[in-house]
Amino acid sequence: MKVKEVAELTGVSVRTLHHYDEIGLLKPEEKTESGYRIYSGANLETLQQVLFFRELGFSLTKIKEIITDPDYDRTEALALQRRMLVDRRGQLDRMIKVIDQTIRHHKGEIHMTDKEKFAGFDFTKGNPYEKEARQRWGDKAVDSSNARLGAMSKEEQEKLGQEMNEIYFKLADLRHMSPESDEAQAAIKLWWEYLNRMGSYSPEAFKGLGEMYVCDERFTKNIDKFGEGLAVFMRDAMAVFADRAAAE
Repeated sequence: MKVKEVAELTGVSVRTLHHYDEIGLLKPEEKTESGYRIYSGANLETLQQVLFFRELGFSLTKIKEIITDPDYDRTEALALQRRMLVDRRGQLDRMIKVIDQTIRHHKGEIHMTDKEKFAGFDFTKGNPYEKEARQRWGDKAVDSSNARLGAMSKEEQEKLGQEMNEIYFKLADLRHMSPESDEAQAAIKLWWEYLNRMGSYSPEAFKGLGEMYVCDERFTKNIDKFGEGLAVFMRDAMAVFADRAAAE
């Protein structure tokens, strides 16, 4: 199929398909001498996977990382996507129920407590299936970091721990400033460089790690020992740094 035919079949614009080709996310089976992109059935299956992951909130960078991993399994991915969609459907059903009850509440038909008004929202879990996907196909920085630590002497590990604490203290001193400030970005860059000496963190992985600092109370509790609110500050500063790095 030519690119225009794929666009008509799937509803994805020609421009988007060209972009997917340019970034290496969806390469057509072949290109003719005149420059026409020709897509195969396998290309269409890959496009379906891309669209499922996009619908579920995955970035193009993460999708590319997932589907190009040597261990990627399409059937396993479909099963994961199904679980994510079922989970989302359940969440949407709960929110629709709260909306219906809120409408009745405003009409005076029922009375809702403040707790009931927010029963459809859940900000505590994050997305457990995205985390599962990252562990299954994505970031291997943790394994790399652990391997490097294991190869270090006790003295080297202590020195590394001291350096980590110094960065945390530096960031804690800046936590009341804007995460976008030059000072905050210079300090968070030290954290970025530190982590990449231990593993291999892409800007997106760095940003995701910052989110974990806030979503996982274990991280928050440990980080905030250096100063209350540090975890949130680091998350925001890491997001700014990552977005700027990805745009370069």
